[in-house]
Amino acid sequence: MDEIIAGLKNATLEKSSERALPLLKQISDSESNLCDKYDIKNDLLELLQLDNVGVQIQVARCIAEVAKTDNQRTKFSKEDVIRRLTELLQVPASAKENTAKDASLELATQICRALGNICYANDDARNIIKELGADKHIFALLDYDVDTDDEDRDQFVRVRCGLISNYLLGSDEIAERAVELKLIDKLEKILTRCLANVDQHEELLLSILPPLSILTEQISDLYFAPSLNRTIAKILAKCTNPDIAESCLALLHYEAQNDDVKLLLAEEGLCETIYQLLEKYKTFANTDEARVLMKLACDLIVLILTGDKSMHYLYSTPLLKCMEDWLDSYDVELLTTGVLALGNFARTDSHCIHMVEKKIMHKLLSILAKNNGTEHQMTLQHALLSTLKNLVIPKPNKAAVIEAGLVEIILPMLEIHQAPVVFKLLGTLRMTVDGQEKLASELLQNEKLVKQLVHWSQTSEFTGVLGESLRLMAWLIKHAYRQKDAEHPTLDDTGLRKFVATEGAVASMVGMLASTHLVMQNEALIALSILTTIFHNKTASEGNTLDELLVKAGVGAKLAEQITLNGESMTKELVENLQTFVKQLHASSDALVAHLREHNIDELLKTIPSLVEYCTL
Repeated sequence: MDEIIAGLKNATLEKSSERALPLLKQISDSESNLCDKYDIKNDLLELLQLDNVGVQIQVARCIAEVAKTDNQRTKFSKEDVIRRLTELLQVPASAKENTAKDASLELATQICRALGNICYANDDARNIIKELGADKHIFALLDYDVDTDDEDRDQFVRVRCGLISNYLLGSDEIAERAVELKLIDKLEKILTRCLANVDQHEELLLSILPPLSILTEQISDLYFAPSLNRTIAKILAKCTNPDIAESCLALLHYEAQNDDVKLLLAEEGLCETIYQLLEKYKTFANTDEARVLMKLACDLIVLILTGDKSMHYLYSTPLLKCMEDWLDSYDVELLTTGVLALGNFARTDSHCIHMVEKKIMHKLLSILAKNNGTEHQMTLQHALLSTLKNLVIPKPNKAAVIEAGLVEIILPMLEIHQAPVVFKLLGTLRMTVDGQEKLASELLQNEKLVKQLVHWSQTSEFTGVLGESLRLMAWLIKHAYRQKDAEHPTLDDTGLRKFVATEGAVASMVGMLASTHLVMQNEALIALSILTTIFHNKTASEGNTLDELLVKAGVGAKLAEQITLNGESMTKELVENLQTFVKQLHASSDALVAHLREHNIDELLKTIPSLVEYCTL
């Protein structure tokens, strides 16, 4: 290698193209790391000045090869080299003479390789290109119409976009400037041309899609024109290449974060297209790569359905039936997607009522009954509980869902301790007991359930589970209580008394008073007021038992904390419930009254701005 480098330096001094050409080829054909210790940057720059296209091609090729190492890449990250390379970088000619056309294409190809390798993970080189304004020349290469299967043109297609991708991976500024220079428009023009025959243009598509992906990664909230999103969706529908499909899905997944894009894709029929493709290829999804692609496609359907307008639009299309059909699928990915899709459709009362009337709920419960154990897939359990929670919200649905066995099916899931599933399980139960006195009373008598709720409310590291445990207990108390009237002269308070008798249950409700959420504070006040009402109407011993538990739980300290931290933001309803509860406590045992006095509750109440306002009106 010493002799080759020495010969190259002599050829450079002599400006001899004939002597330089074979030496350049030898360097290019050798292992790139063999040149690492030599400094040939100035020699190659001198040769680039020669008015000889053949030499320029070989010099660019040589730079491309040696710049594969970090050491040489640094040496070539200089303004003079990059300036000369970009000066020579022209859109390949369309001259009639094949030799001229081939030479310009080969020169452009080798310069793209050289600049692409120099730019690889190299912000210095990228910034030089940006400062020189040379990115205009680079992006102009996309104007070259590549429409043949010629091998040389295929290589140019690859390295052209390889250079663009390596350059774009720099700063946000570079990506934003690329958008200003209409790079996306140029890429869209090529993608639109590919639509005529997607399979024929595989190589072109595989090179054009990555720069678009990089732009979405570099620029937050970058949303394409509707025409480009439509084109990407159409390419996805037509392509058979899994790599192209994955790129299209990833781009559309990013774009569909925007609700307008969700609606556009819904109207384009993309969800139905994905359904048809998955039905067609599902039997071939037996490799890790194929499963990843399937999940990406399924996730896109669900994402599009999270938009309100897109969900309403798709509810009146065949997609609803398609997703219901997937409830019978043996493929867990398709089954889970069907469940999640139906859960997104179940975001309005009318949809929920319609779905219960159509017995979709029974299918969901049947699936959950077979997948409600600790050994079953958490993702599917989470999806099922999410959907059932939505379905049970409308009042007309509650009785039907309870009668269908929802509670009996989900109670065994108390054995599961994965936080996301527990969170949905508790939320589903909470929605179910709303207005259901008999069920609420029965659940309060379920010792295992109440003990588990108390445990989660005091120990869970997952705030969602902790909050839902407290809220479910408060809702059970609220809905198990019914005031006496002519029609109901007596109250079955067995559940409420069992709740108070459960160790830690009252303490959990007291602790809920200090929640950071006002709605939870209010729910705690209502629950504690109900318990106080019930027990103070019982025997003195039972009333004293509750009083002792309240004092032990530090109800005074919690009320003081609640008023001090949240007094200024309390709603009228919350203030009124707070007053009612404190009034009840004052009618309790001497020990409890002394406890309130110790924490200065009466004086603190007077500091609540809204209460002062009520008093002075």
